[in-house]
Amino acid sequence: MSTYAIIKTGGKQVKVEVGQAIYVEKINAEAGSEVTFNEVVLVGGDKTVVGTPVIEGATVVGTIEKQGKQKKVVTFKYKPKKGSHRKQGHRQPYTKVVINAINV
Repeated sequence: MSTYAIIKTGGKQVKVEVGQAIYVEKINAEAGSEVTFNEVVLVGGDKTVVGTPVIEGATVVGTIEKQGKQKKVVTFKYKPKKGSHRKQGHRQPYTKVVINAINV
């Protein structure tokens, strides 16, 4: 069984394995730089370790592959018989991270 971890980043929890590419909320760093996630909630595999709420000293290390924006989401508000409407678009920024190591 391969080792996996559940980390907290960007207000969400993400299950990661070594070599996996994940998309997370934007991290302010350049592409190619290394990032360390310190909030590890759970490490599973041969022996499972559960944090209360996080595991002390456990880290997940990854490399930032690219920064980008998701597809546009369009919101349209309309009030009938009033001649009122509003159209607004939004593109959420993201960071693609490739996981290199899970350290317990």
